Amino acid sequence: MAENQMLPQQDEPTIGKLVVDAQRDISKLISSEIQLAKAELKVSVKAGGFGAVFFAVAAFLGLMALIIFSVAAAYLIHWNGSGLDLHWAFLIVTGFYLLLAGILAFLGIRSVKKVSGPKRALAQAKQNKKAFKH
Repeated sequence: MAENQMLPQQDEPTIGKLVVDAQRDISKLISSEIQLAKAELKVSVKAGGFGAVFFAVAAFLGLMALIIFSVAAAYLIHWNGSGLDLHWAFLIVTGFYLLLAGILAFLGIRSVKKVSGPKRALAQAKQNKKAFKH
């Protein structure tokens, strides 16, 4: 009877099969975590792209406004000598467009701050690391 108890039964998996199953499961788990990280990074890159677009628009508007419309607005404020002196008119217009560019830059910074790493994938990896330690 003692000999029958030491032999594995037919329906019990062998150690080799258990090791193969564990390797397969670990491989699937790692692959799933990589896919999750990729999905999260796509969202973050999209938010970063919007931030970059805001910066580009702010720079373009700032440049165009300072070159073209600033001159016209300054001459409007000057009003053919009846308004403010020309140098004050140019300073007022320049200040206005710098304020506009600052607002657009703020919007760009706020959008870029939304960019983050793959938080869920990292949390899942930490949980898996703890599970493997035990």
